[in-house]
Amino acid sequence: MAQAATASHAYTISPARTVEKLRSLLLWMTGFSGAFVFTEPSPYEIFAAAAIFFFFATGLSIRRGHLPLLAILIVYCFGATIAVIPVVSEPKTAMWVTISWFMAATALFYACVIAEDTERRLNILMSGYMAAAIVASLVAVLAYFHAIPGADSFLLYGRAKGTFNDPNVIGPFLVLPGLLAIHRALSFRLKDLVIGGTQVSIIVIALLLSFSRGAWGHFAASAAIFIGLLFVVSTDARERTRIVGATIAGVGLLALILVALLSMKGVGSLFTERATLEQSYDMGQLGRFGRHILGFELALDTPWGLGPFQFAKRFPEDPHNVYLNSFMTGGWMGGLAYPLLVLMTLWAGLKGALRATPWRPVLLATWATFIGVVGEGAIIDTDHWRHFWLLAGVLWGGAVAASRYRVEIPRISPAKNPEPGLASLQRTDRITIVRPLSERGAARLAH
Repeated sequence: MAQAATASHAYTISPARTVEKLRSLLLWMTGFSGAFVFTEPSPYEIFAAAAIFFFFATGLSIRRGHLPLLAILIVYCFGATIAVIPVVSEPKTAMWVTISWFMAATALFYACVIAEDTERRLNILMSGYMAAAIVASLVAVLAYFHAIPGADSFLLYGRAKGTFNDPNVIGPFLVLPGLLAIHRALSFRLKDLVIGGTQVSIIVIALLLSFSRGAWGHFAASAAIFIGLLFVVSTDARERTRIVGATIAGVGLLALILVALLSMKGVGSLFTERATLEQSYDMGQLGRFGRHILGFELALDTPWGLGPFQFAKRFPEDPHNVYLNSFMTGGWMGGLAYPLLVLMTLWAGLKGALRATPWRPVLLATWATFIGVVGEGAIIDTDHWRHFWLLAGVLWGGAVAASRYRVEIPRISPAKNPEPGLASLQRTDRITIVRPLSERGAARLAH
């Protein structure tokens, strides 16, 4: 009896379960560490590298749907590698190319990870991302109002940058968590309404205090696209009504938050200054937009590119246009590969997001955010934004998973439906195929 009791309380260690727990932890930490990029290498590089190594060491599949992504990433990075050769001895140039290869590897990693066990892994990754966004937002808001020690280290030119190096980066980083918080609030369950509403309020305040014009437009455009897509894919009239009503209420709430912020000392004047479309550094022959024209003309004469950090030696500043920068740092090879990567990701991501899957809301939010990042690329260099590659990888992984997703229908006993033409289920390893089958076929399948 004693032996039996001891045996019943025995704990079995499962290596497979332990491996999966470690995978989940690394995936969550990778998403969470994306907000802490004030050092080089940042915590993100450390956790992302550890996650990539561990996932591949314990088994990670590359499916046929990943091959176009893999091919275009290799072409893009080879362009940068060739362009850096003449200037490889200059400071930071080799490191820039190395980081480019690493960022591309993270995109492929996310695509492979999300393609398997999609819903659970997406939830884990986005949970870490959301936690990072809330922490970064709270630090940014508290620092702006000097409510924490060392607040000035989290500000730049009077603008909140939080745990990032640049106010123009924290804003775009917060867009996807903001959309996910909006979706949570749209459920209208009391708990989700409170949590989602609180999350989006904190995120929006931090985004506004970053005083990034691009981030403001990015969030507004991505939110409109996301809510519009949710409305279009919904087949429930009540849900559509709820979306419209919640959108109106949400816009009213954001207006109140904006009015409250503008009433505070110093916020209104800086907001008015930053809200002006024409800034002094944008205008003129060598201003931001003038440099874009001259830079693309220069790209026609430099098929192999200039290499990293060389554009600023010929012009007052960096390109501040990721598409121009891809030509400058990667030649024609990288310059053509980058926009092709963007277009392929948009197409594959939209196809995957429009499929009816349990993870469709997350993909719709990711796709809407990616469009905003693509648009911001016209006024700022986004090629080393970590969350750009995360968004691209998630869209590719979600698309691959959606293409293999089928709704499983329970088996029907032929005894209850003996009529000819009975719809039968013929299972493959991944897909359930429904087709008419004769009475004899149904009986044979049942046995």
